[in-house]
Amino acid sequence: MRKLFSCLSGILLAILPIFAEMASASNQTKYDGRLRNCGTVLREILDVPDDIPRDLLDKADCVVVFPSVLKATRKGGGSYGQGAMSCRQGDVFKGPWGAPTMMTLEGGSFGWQIGGKGTDLVLLVMNECGARGILNSKVKLGANASVAAGPVGRDSSAGSDTTLRTQILSYSRARGLFAGVSLEGSTIRPDNVDNRRLYGRKIPARDIALSGTVAVPPAAGELISTLDTKTLKHRA
Repeated sequence: MRKLFSCLSGILLAILPIFAEMASASNQTKYDGRLRNCGTVLREILDVPDDIPRDLLDKADCVVVFPSVLKATRKGGGSYGQGAMSCRQGDVFKGPWGAPTMMTLEGGSFGWQIGGKGTDLVLLVMNECGARGILNSKVKLGANASVAAGPVGRDSSAGSDTTLRTQILSYSRARGLFAGVSLEGSTIRPDNVDNRRLYGRKIPARDIALSGTVAVPPAAGELISTLDTKTLKHRA
């Protein structure tokens, strides 16, 4: 019996590292896929002729992308999505776009949703207070974060006077049939667990986004290059 136990223990010790390596590779594939999806969604949305107003994009301190946000239940209420956020580096948010921090959106309500599989969301964080708030903790979205259904366009939330009052502007691209989408009551927060797994160590979200010391993962190349191409690299 002891010999059998010793043999099984030896086999277990031999295969555990293999399973750990397989799990790590699987996680990396998942995170790489999320970052690639964020890049694809942002590029496709910004390539729409009547896209997010370029002057607003140029003024944004951070951009958050949530591909395929889903309603939590068929009976209404709740939403869930995973994405990534990139910010302009530096203390005053005037540098080039930095490495992405993983983000999670949850809670709230999808309001008048009548069907469909999901919707892509792009959030523009328009000032330093909003950007630092999101990077440091969970932030609840208010009524001003509501977005219209269908293709991205210039809606009422994108007015210049609204920009002065609103910390976050929202745009959506529906993948299915929606009568309307509201993010009021939802929260967005850095996903610190996934950040640790993506970067291989524990790094605060604010350091990932702003310090300039964290390298951009290869899978985020399209996300960052799209921001570099579509916006002023060093805004005034």
